[in-house]
Amino acid sequence: MILVSSCLLGLDTKYNGENNAKELLIEYSRYGKFIPICPEQLGGLSTPRAPSEIAGGSGEDVLKGLCRVLSESGTDETNQYIKGAKEVIKIVKIFPVKAAILKQRSPSCGSMQIYDGSFSGKVRDGAGVTAVLLKEYGIPVYSEEEINRDILEKLIFE
Repeated sequence: MILVSSCLLGLDTKYNGENNAKELLIEYSRYGKFIPICPEQLGGLSTPRAPSEIAGGSGEDVLKGLCRVLSESGTDETNQYIKGAKEVIKIVKIFPVKAAILKQRSPSCGSMQIYDGSFSGKVRDGAGVTAVLLKEYGIPVYSEEEINRDILEKLIFE
């Protein structure tokens, strides 16, 4: 099984109530190997919701208690982001998950880049809270930007 950010599969789970549908992922969903996840919703946040970014660090820093996840209005949503990541790990413990395909730059799902916390569209190197926790559990994490047919074929059929 492969965890996939639900917004990438066309579900309207993005912070603004829309999605980030990727046709290639939707095409391959017909094989029944994807588990759609939205860590923000699993952590108790609503959709739509205010955009959030990690302030002063990365998902690893959030998990260590060194920085916070804040909404654009300044609401501390750190606990919801950590809870959502832990709920995703519960899924990993139930199903034979061999990889995750997550939305790049998300404070939960970013695998290599996240927004820098300034709400200005600037990105920094680092991973989101859920991506970090998945990696700690040995789950390979891909972004939708690096996925192609070859990778999907390997993940689904091998």
